[in-house]
Amino acid sequence: FFKQKTAYEIMPSLVGSEMCIRDSTSSVDENEIKRANQFFESVFQDAVLDSPEFQASLGYKSNYDKWDDITWQKSRAKAKQSINDLKFLRENINYDRLDEPTKISYRLMEKRLQRTIDNDKFIFHGYMITHRGGKHSSIPSFLINYHKIDEEQDVKDYIGRLRNVEPLMNDLIDQLKLRQDVKKIAPAFVFPQAIKTSENIISGYPFEETDKQNVIYGDFMKKLNALDISDAKKLRYQSEAEAVLLSVVNYSYNKLIDFLKEQQKLADNNHGVWKFEDGAEYYQHTLDGYTTLGLTAEEIHEIGLSEVERIHGEIYEIMEKVNFDGTLKEFFDFMREDDQFYYPEGPEGRQMYLDQVQVVVDTLSNRIEELFYGLPSIPLQVKAVEAYREASAGIAFYQRGQADGSRPGTYYANLYRMRDMPIYKLENLAYHEAIPGHHMQISIQLEVEDMPSFRKYGGYSVYAEGWALYSETLPKEIGLYKDPYSDFGRLSGELWRACRLVVDTGVHHYKWTREEGIDYYLNNTANPEGDCVGMVERHIVWPAQAVSYKIGMIKVQELRAYAEQELGDKFSIQAFHDVVLRNGSVTMDILEDIVYSWVDSQ
Repeated sequence: FFKQKTAYEIMPSLVGSEMCIRDSTSSVDENEIKRANQFFESVFQDAVLDSPEFQASLGYKSNYDKWDDITWQKSRAKAKQSINDLKFLRENINYDRLDEPTKISYRLMEKRLQRTIDNDKFIFHGYMITHRGGKHSSIPSFLINYHKIDEEQDVKDYIGRLRNVEPLMNDLIDQLKLRQDVKKIAPAFVFPQAIKTSENIISGYPFEETDKQNVIYGDFMKKLNALDISDAKKLRYQSEAEAVLLSVVNYSYNKLIDFLKEQQKLADNNHGVWKFEDGAEYYQHTLDGYTTLGLTAEEIHEIGLSEVERIHGEIYEIMEKVNFDGTLKEFFDFMREDDQFYYPEGPEGRQMYLDQVQVVVDTLSNRIEELFYGLPSIPLQVKAVEAYREASAGIAFYQRGQADGSRPGTYYANLYRMRDMPIYKLENLAYHEAIPGHHMQISIQLEVEDMPSFRKYGGYSVYAEGWALYSETLPKEIGLYKDPYSDFGRLSGELWRACRLVVDTGVHHYKWTREEGIDYYLNNTANPEGDCVGMVERHIVWPAQAVSYKIGMIKVQELRAYAEQELGDKFSIQAFHDVVLRNGSVTMDILEDIVYSWVDSQ
């Protein structure tokens, strides 16, 4: 009953799609390679110089008191610069005289510049503030994670950044007004949570007379107190920070809150981008960006339906293993509701969850050489999402570490509601976000020698998320997921991503309502209703991004199946994973060329 055409048989094969238009017989020229890499680095450095926040994330302290320019004028200037850079690339770098690694960089740079140019047409389409986040909510997390205080000047710059919240918020409000003028206002459900998040950021001491410290103030004081300066200076900086928070930051956030409350009155409940006058074109543009495969909404929708049916079949096998007597829907309800699958609410349950994540990560790390050549050198830490943003953040996510290892990669687990974090999904979430998923992929990308910087610090959602979802399946190959309920967690994670293909295209192409999307998740997955609501709302404000996971996973599986078939006994799983990871995050057509070339070389 469940045997059918596999999803990657539906997807188009793109091997040789670009390489065929270029003559690869010319001799390699070392000077041309050098000139190309110098150009790539100059484009990257332009991006670094344009972004004080990117500078800080790289460990630089230039413009350390500044925020990024978020105006449409800056976006348009980037598009114009990309036109000039693309012209230079095509007219001054001879592709045919490059070696294979540099050809990959050339193609990726060409795609990146063209994408920036194409984005300009849709400059006002994206929602700058959503219920999930935006500039307003990223300020505390940026200060906490990237603004280090190693010397006294860093203290002054931290306070300077707080002062500069005011012009940043003014720019944000101006950009929201422009979107209001062109009828690109976020849906109504966005506003209450965005307002609540903003209110949380200006809560606690010194904004209120309470023992609970404000999140920004607490971070500042922790870093200040660790600095080796006199107590008198610390007291002076403490007073200055309190004053800036109470005046500039408090005023700026309240101004934003007041604006959002007014704009909320103009919002509607028409959710899909089909409501825009150029909605179909914009949605295809986002699909192209997030899948890199040229798939249409109809094709993605059909792949999703096919995959949902296949995975349901595998879940029936789990039901037999655990002797569950009932329908698929009843099994889903059982997995949602039974207390055995949840740690208790509160600090004790949260710590139990984090401790078990560490066990899972350590267990796989000790057996990593069964699947890979080894672990990256950048360390990994596991943390709960901070209290100020846990109500609006996703259930799990990863933040990359520093290339030199001075800052570890971080797997954040959102333990706001323990009923949203079932134990049976603990393993597959850890594999996705940590090892062998995002931490492995991003850290290896940072560590590869001689890779151009724009590739080290850039990438594609379809590659990164596709790899992470594929990674969830790997531990099963070496005997993990021993508990059938944990194996159900793996399948339920894949099913969740397959449903995304159906619902994202449903909302934005087939004009599904928010309620139709929620019902589809409730009827086809075991996720709690809160998850289903949250995911549909994510589809609404972030069109196409959620389809990248399953599409990328299918492509990696397709390429592995091809390599296994062609190489037979010569196939090495460690070597295949090395080939996929060592070139960094690439588009799927380029990844296909890389794997086909590797297979030929074997």
